[in-house]
Amino acid sequence: MPDAYIFDHVRTPRGRGKPDGALHAATPVHLAATVLSALRDRTALDTAAVSDIVMGVVMPIGEQGQCLPRIAALRAGYDDEVAGVQINRFCGSGLEAVNMASAKVMAGQADMVIGGGCESMSRIPILSDGGAWSQDPDVAFATRFVPQGISADLIATKWGYDRSAVDAFAVESHHRAARAWAEGRFARSIVPVTDHIGEVMLDRDETVRGNSSVDDLARLKPAFAAMGADPGFDQIARLRYPEVGEIAHVHHAGNSSGIVDGAAAVLIGTREAGAAAGLRPRARIRAFAEIGSEPTIMLTAPSFAAEKALKRAGMSVADIDLFEINEAFAAVALRFIDALGLDPAQVNVNGGAIAMGHPLGATGAMILGTVLDELERTGKATALATLCIGAGMGVATIIERV
Repeated sequence: MPDAYIFDHVRTPRGRGKPDGALHAATPVHLAATVLSALRDRTALDTAAVSDIVMGVVMPIGEQGQCLPRIAALRAGYDDEVAGVQINRFCGSGLEAVNMASAKVMAGQADMVIGGGCESMSRIPILSDGGAWSQDPDVAFATRFVPQGISADLIATKWGYDRSAVDAFAVESHHRAARAWAEGRFARSIVPVTDHIGEVMLDRDETVRGNSSVDDLARLKPAFAAMGADPGFDQIARLRYPEVGEIAHVHHAGNSSGIVDGAAAVLIGTREAGAAAGLRPRARIRAFAEIGSEPTIMLTAPSFAAEKALKRAGMSVADIDLFEINEAFAAVALRFIDALGLDPAQVNVNGGAIAMGHPLGATGAMILGTVLDELERTGKATALATLCIGAGMGVATIIERV
């Protein structure tokens, strides 16, 4: 079976996902075409060598519909023979897209594929696509549906992460991200987004607050207490977890992932295809895995997906130098660290989605690229990236630096 190698990756900065955010005027196709163009230009890639483009898009409607990767490839001037497909595994979509691209290569069915993702949350708001899981009362009750914020607070209650712990984690995320930006750690991979006349719209992540403090966050009210009480999602959660008693609502906008716009692209192929294109591989895909878990608590699957990927790779936690977990909520990352017995200094060393935001379809590809850059910067060898996913799923990918 051929190995799949990462030759390069790029991402846009993440812009605040609101009408006054810096990237609101950039359409989803423009964001996706930006990273595709940059990936081609910086590698001098003959795009005819690319078989397919797989992108995560979590709200695939309106401007993000109609097979966005194919349209973005055409807009970016890729060869007409390059196909495109968009996939949706909720918050894990960007990493799942990279895994699917890698699987095509490893199966011998493609020599070079691009994986990545795109989400314009300022233009296509979260939950725009509806869906039976949350909106059909029969389905929602049968599956014990609760919003993710309730799930995060359930995790915090069940494992004892109090308000000070989750706020401290969030502050550290901002401080690490601010330091990474100050030291130029993201410079190699960030592609500025420009408008139609070439003016820069955004060239750095818009939501990082390097001066954040626990005292600042302590002033914010819990975001999910009201929906826990009425329409009663706390009671639904306790149907599955009666042992927790009253749920402590500790999450708010300051210790949860930010709503942002952004896109990312990762170039993957065989060693031979890279050599033919004059490219040197930067990392090898060692293994990947996806998994389902109990859907009410919903956000505990990253550790399960990581363990499954490690088993496939014949590795243990001790074999991994760096970890990246999407900071959907502070308690999610804290539980992941505790479940695998990790040193926090190994995890999200350059901050995460609490500081920089979570553009749903793109985040997985972004964090994989971030951890690859950090492996190279520090001379380390192996990394694992993972995300929690709606409806109780997880996805993980292990890479080894070449």
